[in-house]
Amino acid sequence: MEENNSNEETEDLKPKPPPRLAPRGIRSFTVCRQYDETGVSGEGVIIEGVLLATGQTIIHWLYPPPTGAIAIFNSLDDFFKVHIKPHPANKTIITFEDGEQLCFHADGTMETKSADE
Repeated sequence: MEENNSNEETEDLKPKPPPRLAPRGIRSFTVCRQYDETGVSGEGVIIEGVLLATGQTIIHWLYPPPTGAIAIFNSLDDFFKVHIKPHPANKTIITFEDGEQLCFHADGTMETKSADE
């Protein structure tokens, strides 16, 4: 019996092929700018987006109407690096569908507020 357990443990250590499916789950959010430093997209809710379980982020600009533009980023942080962090004066607020918020302040800091706050 002990030999059988040893074989099972050895099998567990062997490399395995990747799973057939990617992780699943989508989290939607909006992007609200309290100020528009560049004067291009305006103030208020300017983007709707989704964060996939893989971390990839898809955004839909609500300006210019009627369709705006769509962009895909490898991660939410990549989106932040391009459209949020370079413009701290905008005081951007990301709000997820569960109510959690990421608030970017003019001094470059970010604060997370839970849905309960």
